[in-house]
Amino acid sequence: MTVRVGIVGASGYTGGELIRLLSDHPAVDLVHLAAGRAAGEPLEHVWPGLRNDERLAHLTLESYDPERAATLCDVIFLALPHGISANTAPQLVDANCTVVDLGADFRLQDPTQYERYYGASHPCPERLSSAVYGLVEWNREALKGAKLIANPGCYPTVISLAVRPFVASGLVDGAVIADCLSGVSGAGRDATAGTHFCAVSESAKAYKAGGVHRHVPEIQQSIQCPVTFTPHLIPINRGMLATVHFRPKGSVTLEDLQNVLQKRYAGEAMVCVRDTIPATADVRGSNRAHVHVCYDDERNMVTVIGVIDNLLKGASGQAVQAMNVALGLPEAQGLPTLPLVP
Repeated sequence: MTVRVGIVGASGYTGGELIRLLSDHPAVDLVHLAAGRAAGEPLEHVWPGLRNDERLAHLTLESYDPERAATLCDVIFLALPHGISANTAPQLVDANCTVVDLGADFRLQDPTQYERYYGASHPCPERLSSAVYGLVEWNREALKGAKLIANPGCYPTVISLAVRPFVASGLVDGAVIADCLSGVSGAGRDATAGTHFCAVSESAKAYKAGGVHRHVPEIQQSIQCPVTFTPHLIPINRGMLATVHFRPKGSVTLEDLQNVLQKRYAGEAMVCVRDTIPATADVRGSNRAHVHVCYDDERNMVTVIGVIDNLLKGASGQAVQAMNVALGLPEAQGLPTLPLVP
């Protein structure tokens, strides 16, 4: 089985990671790359590290034409800003393409939440019910054969993988508190006043606190529990760490909590349950999430710590994993599971 794949938004960080992953995927023929400002540029000009790679030498970035993309491709990854995918994904799906949207347009099932957090009415709310949320470990059956996949955001991914097993087991009393750290690549490839080197180096910053971050409704939808979420930008290139706290419902022991994670993620190729606290370096360059739980019995507080590479399990790697499941391919095919060390 050979799948013809295209990437729209190939000049951004998530698009670049998709190129890297899919060029090595044994079931994929990467046939189409599209971009905006970089349209017409040879791929090696946009990504110099891909120079002289015979697998990619035939590719030049094109302007995005949905009709052409649908003709060339069986699967199309949309690595676009929010508000754009919703206007083009339906056309691709109707042309029998499998669409994996790495943006936010199809993640929220409630269009009023989209309007509140993204500042505009949803362009095609009638398609929300047919979109499958691509958190593979929790939605694997629904993803099989899916034609429109909403790839989760990076923060919702790491928080959900860490705390959702406890919510599902009825062990969470009230809201969860999620403090998260993210590398600068999560802000995208275009530098801003807040993300260039001088602003980020030797500094750490909380941002969009107080329930206003756009990922809040997605986190709550995914974990099915209220959340107090505070993200922080830290001076690393890639990586994401979530520290999630909650009060347990009823009497629990550390062993009870460890068993919840072990049972839920037994056999999962992309989730590693740890008996030690993980670090972002443990997953750098890997599509795996590492999770760990500890219990403060004196204060009756559970803390779950999760780490992912925000560009892999938090974006492009998870998108490829979801595609594999949707097409009936081996789930881990084409995906790195070991980290880059050091």
